[in-house]
Amino acid sequence: MGCVYARGRTWTLKWNESGRSRTKGGFPTKELAERVLAKIVSDQMLGLVGLPPDPKGLPFLDELAQGWLERRKLTHRSASDDVGRWKNHLKPVFGRLRPPEVNPASIRRFAEDKLAEGLKPNTVGNCVRLLSTFYTDLVEDGLVDANPVASLNRSTRRLYKPSHDSSTTPFLRSLDDVRQVFLRLREPYDVAFAIGALAGPRTGEVLGLTWEDIDLKNRRIHIQRQVKNSRFEIPKDGEARIAPIQQSLAPILAAYRLKSGGRGLLFRPLNRRGGRPGSPPTFMRPNTLASNLYTALDDYELPRTTWYQSTRHTFASHWAMAGGSMMSLSQIMGHSSVEVTERYAHLLPGHYRESEYAMLDVDLRSDDALTLAQRTTKTG
Repeated sequence: MGCVYARGRTWTLKWNESGRSRTKGGFPTKELAERVLAKIVSDQMLGLVGLPPDPKGLPFLDELAQGWLERRKLTHRSASDDVGRWKNHLKPVFGRLRPPEVNPASIRRFAEDKLAEGLKPNTVGNCVRLLSTFYTDLVEDGLVDANPVASLNRSTRRLYKPSHDSSTTPFLRSLDDVRQVFLRLREPYDVAFAIGALAGPRTGEVLGLTWEDIDLKNRRIHIQRQVKNSRFEIPKDGEARIAPIQQSLAPILAAYRLKSGGRGLLFRPLNRRGGRPGSPPTFMRPNTLASNLYTALDDYELPRTTWYQSTRHTFASHWAMAGGSMMSLSQIMGHSSVEVTERYAHLLPGHYRESEYAMLDVDLRSDDALTLAQRTTKTG
């Protein structure tokens, strides 16, 4: 039946075929090696034995990618971005290769060359992750035995590690700053700002809210869509979620509901030039929100921060500083995992225990400085 065993950092499988012992190695995980072995054993039981097909008979990666990207458009919000990444970066390097011809060395050269061209590490990382997702499909289709991205070593992965330090991202440092910016915005931009800064949805999610999503009685905001490219789409995380309505936000929403009529979209463009009956719905633009925010920040003499920094990032930062649950924050923000939310952990009160500030108990002051300190203590 064959067996699977570790060999260094990879896994190797061994089986008998036509009376001869055969081995195949280089699998990054035991699970993948066991799946390949099971396929080989199954093929033998069905009589499908013999050498694997000649790689030269396989289609080129670009041919395989076209159908894969089309299918991806039906299930992934970022499919249009993925098409651009493949066309502009991956296709010129890997498009004329066949599935087995891509290896960790060629992926490392790709990352190094793209960084040398001035591409940001985060963009390079997105390309490598897209290639990995593509190869996951190729493995399942039996066109290749293993995903070469899974075998990348740590030094290669460091090449495209984002250089941005999330702990340095600016936000409105005090809740009074939030209040002052709100008071300097005119309606409806002040309400949009309040929702972003006190509930944490993304900009497109704020613009996609309808009054049916606002449950003032139970103090909940149902976030189930976003506006992107002037149309409704599912949220970035792919699922609807609930955000609590803070006590400070509830009266703002109640008053705005009375003024706006409480039906349809919360935020419609103030100027509907060119609109005709039966035409697609139009939405308020993110750059309109940003320009009004900059005016308010300038008026209050605060440094300019983006809409995301002044709203969503401000909400999460103050939630953490108030001692809120990281698990709850992750659910409110719609993060893919709580590990993403941990970027705010450094803001938690009591991040270090008091005793940890005195772990290395040594006084480095000179004798003269110590004597002066003791005299000051006595006289004080």
